[in-house]
Amino acid sequence: MTEPLSFELSRPAVDPPRLPGAEEGGAALGDVLPGELLRSRPPGLPRLSEPELMRHYSRLASLNYSISENFYPLGSCTMKYNPVANEAAAALPGFAGLHPYQDEETVQGALELMWRLEQALCAVVGVDRVTLQPAAGAHGEWTALRMIRAYQHSKGEARTEVLVPDSAHGTNPASAALSGFQVVEVLSGPDGRISLADLESKLSPRTAALMLTNPNTLGLFEREILDIAELVHSTGAMLYYDGANLNAFMGICRPGDMGFDAVHMNLHKTFTTPHGGGGPGAGPVGVKSELVPFLPSPTVERTDGHLTLDHKHPQSIGRVRSFYGNFGMLVRAYTYILAMGGDGLSQASQDAVLSANYLRKLVEGDLEMPHDGPCMHEFVASANHLNHENGVRALDIAKALLDRQFYAPTVYFPLVVPEAIMVEPTETESKATLDSFAHAIKEIVAEARTNPQGLHEEPKNTPVGRLDEVAAARRINAYLQGQSEDPVLRWKSPSETAS
Repeated sequence: MTEPLSFELSRPAVDPPRLPGAEEGGAALGDVLPGELLRSRPPGLPRLSEPELMRHYSRLASLNYSISENFYPLGSCTMKYNPVANEAAAALPGFAGLHPYQDEETVQGALELMWRLEQALCAVVGVDRVTLQPAAGAHGEWTALRMIRAYQHSKGEARTEVLVPDSAHGTNPASAALSGFQVVEVLSGPDGRISLADLESKLSPRTAALMLTNPNTLGLFEREILDIAELVHSTGAMLYYDGANLNAFMGICRPGDMGFDAVHMNLHKTFTTPHGGGGPGAGPVGVKSELVPFLPSPTVERTDGHLTLDHKHPQSIGRVRSFYGNFGMLVRAYTYILAMGGDGLSQASQDAVLSANYLRKLVEGDLEMPHDGPCMHEFVASANHLNHENGVRALDIAKALLDRQFYAPTVYFPLVVPEAIMVEPTETESKATLDSFAHAIKEIVAEARTNPQGLHEEPKNTPVGRLDEVAAARRINAYLQGQSEDPVLRWKSPSETAS
């Protein structure tokens, strides 16, 4: 790292931080907490002046890479520009100053926004109702599977299996397993799309659902989606839509019209809300009429122009998120939808598909394309030929891109493509940006053929260089076996280390 820790910058001559008195409602903290929980001496916080501390964190922030700095072509995880207008809307005092336990009469504006956002999302994906509670995509998957299970139990069915394509996002099998289902893999055909023959062979009365994204994670549209839906429904199972790739056809076609019964949407992908470094995100789930009684409670209801939170759903799976979801993300998404309108959302998807096909065409002479085009909003290339010819892997290309001021694409996913390089340019990037990214790919591939060892040593200009992944794996393994104190998860002062 190029910036020391605040502890390492600390100077004993500086006065210690001024902390509030240890009192709780007028009582001493010792009267509230047991004595063994109280510190015997003050915490060893860094001693820095306020300007020094401000500059330290500003320098740390400058080491971060974000969508506000440069191109972020992270395949299968739409990273598009987050409009400043969204932030201004979320910061409005009437939204930012709310408390989730306020009386409904005092939050009619917030409920109105939630109700209108639900109507908009229903229109975009073709469902009857939407819950806004889930906090992320995987949380939405789990929520949808819980509703599907509750629905099937209400019919006296105890289905135990969930089918997942071999190219699916990893959260799909994880969510199914966490929901208590046995995961059954469905193979892809030679064209990269789901094999109908393999799907049919694995459907049975035990099948609760097929989890599918369309376009799939290879960026290919499942052309036989209506046949897939018919096969799934003929066994009494349900069809679940992973909305990670919804950015490909907003306003053009709808999962609900394809036969999907439950649809999750990533507001932090498709609708420009920030990903948030692990949270908060938002992953609303839309459902067809059969699943509506099982929606998480409460739901937002309108009666004679008045909005309420309705908790009276006897078949509901219950609340799946504290309060009513990540409200700030809902404000941002609704702002984006209002700004774009229906035609704007359609244009965004068309531009995303155009960008992906344009970039794919630019690099197809340098990287392998394992499946025929055209693609949708993303494409999967391969560095397998470079690995065989020059020992250069997808990881080397990703690291070299970092040295050229580009964030690395997703690599080694989906697993069905060896040395996969997965790119999603999104609609918010200019032609000039796509051209410069393609030029960087061509430059790296040329270096792979003339100086492969140089690529193995990149990146050289980032705060952290190439990590020794083999050594890291061995150290973690030793830690798990009790043979090492690694990994080091916190900073220790010299006195602690010596003791």
